[in-house]
Amino acid sequence: MRGNGWGTRTVLSCRVYRCGATGSGTIEYDSLWKMSPIGSGTLSIVNPASGLALGAALVESIALPITQFASMNRDAQKWKSSEFSNLKARRDPVIRRREQMMKRRRFVSLATGTMVSLALKRHCFALSNANNAGNDILAQRERRIAWWREAKYGMFIHWGLYSAAAGEWKGKYYEGIGEWIMYKARIPLADYEQLATQFKPANFDAEAWAQLAQDAGMKYLIVTSKHHDGFAMFDSKVDKFNIVDATPFKRDPMKELAAACAKRGLKFGFYYSQAQDWHAPGGAIWQGPHEHDPVFAVPQWDPKQNGDFDTYFNTKAIPQVREILSNYGPIAVIWFDTPLGVMNVERAAKLEKLVHELQPKCLISGRLGGNFQSDYDSEGDNKIPDLSRPGAWETPATVNDTWGFKKSDHNWKKPEDITFKLVDIVSKGGNYLLNVGPDGDGVIPLSSQDSLRAVGKWLHLNGEAIYGASHSPFGEEFGSFSKSKVDNDGKALFEACKDWRCTTKPDKIYIHIFQWPASGKLPLPVVKGRINKAYLLVDPSRTALNFQQTEAGVTVNIPIKAPDSIASVVCLETV
Repeated sequence: MRGNGWGTRTVLSCRVYRCGATGSGTIEYDSLWKMSPIGSGTLSIVNPASGLALGAALVESIALPITQFASMNRDAQKWKSSEFSNLKARRDPVIRRREQMMKRRRFVSLATGTMVSLALKRHCFALSNANNAGNDILAQRERRIAWWREAKYGMFIHWGLYSAAAGEWKGKYYEGIGEWIMYKARIPLADYEQLATQFKPANFDAEAWAQLAQDAGMKYLIVTSKHHDGFAMFDSKVDKFNIVDATPFKRDPMKELAAACAKRGLKFGFYYSQAQDWHAPGGAIWQGPHEHDPVFAVPQWDPKQNGDFDTYFNTKAIPQVREILSNYGPIAVIWFDTPLGVMNVERAAKLEKLVHELQPKCLISGRLGGNFQSDYDSEGDNKIPDLSRPGAWETPATVNDTWGFKKSDHNWKKPEDITFKLVDIVSKGGNYLLNVGPDGDGVIPLSSQDSLRAVGKWLHLNGEAIYGASHSPFGEEFGSFSKSKVDNDGKALFEACKDWRCTTKPDKIYIHIFQWPASGKLPLPVVKGRINKAYLLVDPSRTALNFQQTEAGVTVNIPIKAPDSIASVVCLETV
C-alpha cells in the first residue's frame, strides 16, 4: 500500500471548429471535475458530485491531443465560452505515432445541449445533447457502482510471503509496513524465494475469514492477489512464482475465499499491484523516499530485476489480471495500487479495457493511474478528509499500523475508534475499506477480530444509519480551520470536533452522538424542512422524543444516559 495524491487541474489541447472557424484553446476543470477515458478511445467529462456528464467524446486516441475552448466551473455545470488562442497544439510523440496508425474518425458530443463541433482530419461532425454513447457509458458506471454506494464498509486483506517474514529479516527488525520487507531489507530474489519453500499456512480457513467479514457488518471483501513482491497468491499459469507451484501449500486460497464470500452474499474483489513487481525484470521501479527508509540511489537491488517495464507489464501484469478476472467467478472490485509515473493513460487504458471486457460489472479502484480511468477515487492510506467531499471515494485503512502482518505491531484500534471513523467517512460521502493482516499461518489476529465483531454488533442495531446513507447536510460538526495554528505544510490547521456526526437518507437525518450531552438536551443546527418525529434508532418501539424546531436551530430532548456505549443514534424524520 502507498497513498497517492492526484492533481487538481488538467489542461488538454485539441483542434476544434466552432461556427465554421477553426481555432485553438484549452479545456480546464478543477478538483470537482474528472476527465476520464473510460474505455478504448472514449473520454468522459463528469461532475463526480452529481454524476452529471458535461461531455462525452469518442476520440482518436486515449489522450486527446487538443485545442478546446471551454472551461468547467465546479458549480455551473455547464460549458463557458472563452477566447481562442493562436497557439498550436503541442502533440506528444506517442500520440503522434498513435494518430498516424489510426484512420477512423471519432466524434465529440456534449450532454448539456450546447452544440459544438470537433474537426478531426478535416471532417466535422456536429452533434447535440441527446442520448449518446457517452451518456450510455456513464449510465453503465452508475449501474456498476450502485451496490458499492450502498455497502459503505468493506474488508481489505493483505496476505502473502511477507506475512511469514512478519517484519523481520535474518534477525533484524524493520520499521514501517510489513508488506514492504523485501524492499526495506533489499532481499535478493533467490533469498526471498526461499520464503515460498517454507510457506504452508496450515490454519488458513476461508470460511472463517468470510464469516468474520460478515460478523463485522462488512459488505465486500478485497484480498491481495499479488503485492509488490511479485508473489501470486493464486494459481497462476503466467508465472511459477505463486502459492500453488512454489510452496508446499499447493492450494489456491483465492478460489476458496471467493466461494466462501459467494456463500454469504459478500462482494468479492482482488488487489493487484500493476505497476510494481520486485520479482519481475522491469518491475522494481520505486524511486525516492518511502516511510523512514533510506533513499536508495537506484530502484533495483538485484541484477535479476533489470529489464524493460513494458515487457513486465505486457507479459506478466496484463496476463495475470486476465487470470484473476477469468477464473474466480464474479469480481466486484479490482484494486490497483501505486501507479507511480509509469501508469500513463495508454497503459491504464489497456487494463481498464481488459477489466470491463471480462467483467463488465467490476469496479476499478482509484489507483489505476492514467487520467482517472477509475470508477471511484481513493484517499491516501489512512487518510480521511477534513470535510465532506463530492464524488465516489474510499478511505483504505489499517486496523493497527501495518497492512501485512508484523508480529511486533499490537497497536489495535478499539471498536470506538473504528466506529467513529466509519461514521465520519460515511458522513463525508465515502466508503471505509478496513484492512486485516493474517499471519503466515493464515490466522487473522484475535485482537483485530474482537474489535471488528464489536463494531459489527453496533452495526446490527444501527446499520440503517450507515448502509446506503449519504453525507451530512450540515458540516459545522466536523470542526474548523484554526486562525492561528498551521500544519506541517504551513496551511491553517484543521481542528476536528468529534462530539457528533450526521448521515442522511431521503426524509431521514441520523445524528450519531459520540459525546452524550449530560444536560439531556441535544442542540443541532438549522434543519431544512419540517421535522415530523424524533426517536432513538435502537428503540424498537420508536418512542417519540420531544423536540423544538425554530429558525435558529433544533433541540431534541434525550435521555440522561446514553443507550449505547459506543455511539447512540437519534433519527429525525422530515417532511
